[in-house]
Amino acid sequence: MVLLGTSHRGRPNLMAMSWHTMLEFEPPLVGCVVSARNFSAAALKATRQAVINVPTVDLAHAVVGCGNCSGRDVDKFTAFGLSGLPSRKVDVPRVAQCFAQLECRLVDTVRRYELYVLEVVGAWVDPSVENPRTLHHRGWGAFRVAGRTMRLPSRMR
Repeated sequence: MVLLGTSHRGRPNLMAMSWHTMLEFEPPLVGCVVSARNFSAAALKATRQAVINVPTVDLAHAVVGCGNCSGRDVDKFTAFGLSGLPSRKVDVPRVAQCFAQLECRLVDTVRRYELYVLEVVGAWVDPSVENPRTLHHRGWGAFRVAGRTMRLPSRMR
């Protein structure tokens, strides 16, 4: 589960997003589903910029809160006690409380599926967070928290 940050006409917004995946490593591409009904979709289409903010379990209530209201009506940064940090490559604030952020530019869309392909143009990670306990949405208000890390031999770099 991540918080997709957008900003349009000076108004930053956050959307809780569970449908996202890595599509390619070079260049780094992330696919994400954003319903046209969401306030964030219009900003993403207009500016072609976003930030994928990766929270840990301690932000669970803020993440769910962001998903349970619309940016049309609520300033989510203020409502959920989140702080914005300036990005270097896009005009969208990053969420300071998230342990990682990916600054992205929209490079493609598959309108039939409301799939947006984002190229990661900048990345941030808090080096003090060694084993992040991330949230994974299972549907209908159920979440799984990432736990144990397992390492296996890999030829991937």
